[in-house]
Amino acid sequence: MWRKNKRRDAENAEKRRVSQGMEHGGDGNSLKNLCVSPRSLQCYLPTSSRSAKVFGPAIQPQRRDRRRERPKNKILCAYRVSAVPSGRLFGCGFATLCLCVSFRLFLLFTILSAPFVGRAEILWNDPGERTIHDSGLGEDLLHGGIKRDDTASDTLYFKFHLDPLSDVSTEEYYAGFQLFEGNTNRLAVGNAPAAWAYSAFYTAETGPSNTVTGDFDLHSSRPELAGAGSFKEYELPRRGNDRTIVFKVQYVPGDDDRVTVWLSPDLARGANADNQPTNLTTTFRANASFDQIHLRHVGGGNGWVFSDMAVATSFHDFVVPRFWQTWWFLTLAALGILAAVIASVRGVEQKKFQRQLQLAGQERALQRERARIAQDLHDELGSSLTRISLLCGLAKADAQQPGQVEAHVKKIAEASNDTVRALEEIVWAVRPGSDTLQSLVDYLAHFANELFDGQTTRCRLDLPETLPARTLPPDLRHNIFLVVKEALTNVLKHADAKEVRVQVKISGATLEITVQDDGRGVDSAKSPAPGSGQGLGNMQRRANALGGELSVENNPGSGTRVRLTVNLSTARTPPPPA
Repeated sequence: MWRKNKRRDAENAEKRRVSQGMEHGGDGNSLKNLCVSPRSLQCYLPTSSRSAKVFGPAIQPQRRDRRRERPKNKILCAYRVSAVPSGRLFGCGFATLCLCVSFRLFLLFTILSAPFVGRAEILWNDPGERTIHDSGLGEDLLHGGIKRDDTASDTLYFKFHLDPLSDVSTEEYYAGFQLFEGNTNRLAVGNAPAAWAYSAFYTAETGPSNTVTGDFDLHSSRPELAGAGSFKEYELPRRGNDRTIVFKVQYVPGDDDRVTVWLSPDLARGANADNQPTNLTTTFRANASFDQIHLRHVGGGNGWVFSDMAVATSFHDFVVPRFWQTWWFLTLAALGILAAVIASVRGVEQKKFQRQLQLAGQERALQRERARIAQDLHDELGSSLTRISLLCGLAKADAQQPGQVEAHVKKIAEASNDTVRALEEIVWAVRPGSDTLQSLVDYLAHFANELFDGQTTRCRLDLPETLPARTLPPDLRHNIFLVVKEALTNVLKHADAKEVRVQVKISGATLEITVQDDGRGVDSAKSPAPGSGQGLGNMQRRANALGGELSVENNPGSGTRVRLTVNLSTARTPPPPA
């Protein structure tokens, strides 16, 4: 026990020493400027041996403590994740998706735009057309703008576009894009005097197919036919066949310079000097020192048309991207893709939200229909069954009085018929096949015939032969039926009529139902209040709830006319029963 206490005291002293060293700066292995205790650090520091080397053994958790701290870290992480408000999950997910898409589009744009990043410098250019014909030595185009001598060691690229007016039929002539150093002829590229082909002249080497020293035919991807199945390496200039020539000069101090010529090279996006086909690449040596550039034509024909001339320090400066390869098109495309992604995500979320609203609406409609059925069962079946039960009790109590028993049995039969009719109404209202206008009219006719069957009042039906195929919500058709039912019941119980007429009209989306009798009518001076036995107040409230119009015409002594008009397209769904 004494040894354990001594060891514990030593550990506490060591922890206090490390804690004080941390608070005052400590040595190089301490945690500087961290106002935390070793106990709190144990909850967050890694438990590997590497952490013990960095932070010292005083705060390294023991094996037993490591097993304890891992679950704590897991619980802490779970708590931090769950701390995000659930209401922001959608916003966070949408924003994260947009940021990821934007970042990937930015990377794509950066990769596609790589050829344009870090472009070299165009030293001189002349994009206009110049028709050169019998020019002799020609005139200087640079006017001292650029020059290279025998001490240069860099690399330059030259480009020009040509449209031959003189061609093979007008030989012999020569034309070209020529470098001059003072009045001294240097490298020229075009059509050498005796080559009769696209060639270079004033070179330090002679081409294998050339006979004049200093001429060098250029390789072409469209060589001349030499015979059956064989081709020459060069191409003859022809009128109407314009070409672009690019040549590179690698200057070598004190020696002939290395020249590479490309006849009609690939200048599309992504092209460079290293990926040009070998069949249009020609290399040789020449003295390419210059301080002037001349355009020359001497001999037959109408000359050459030179255009799009330039001198640059990189092949990339001559690359001409198509419009769909330009930075502005890529930017617009990236923005368009981003907008499409955002619109798609937004559309998906809106559809999901609309679906949720639809499901919620269906759930509310289902709850409303359940509430209506429950109330119908309570009002109709419940009251009828209660009445039957009471009448059965009275019949049992009056068993010794046959006259009373007969009266009770008659009332029980009437209540039973009412119960069967009410149950039939509920079944019709909830049956899926009854949700059409035709079903509503058919059931109204069935109910009217059954109600007045065996009565002194005769029922006449005036129904349309054809009805439009229109679906009616359960609440709408049920409330229309209840209004007509109330009107027919009033005729049977209160009108003392000989005849009742039920007429149904449909005009467009407007449904009109009229119930007219020839009874004694309703005296307006003695009209019952809403909610009384005749139920006029209930009929009016149901019509208003439907968004329809109910009119009652009273003619005391000559009958009553009840007309219900409902626009089926704009009819409202009645609220659930209270």
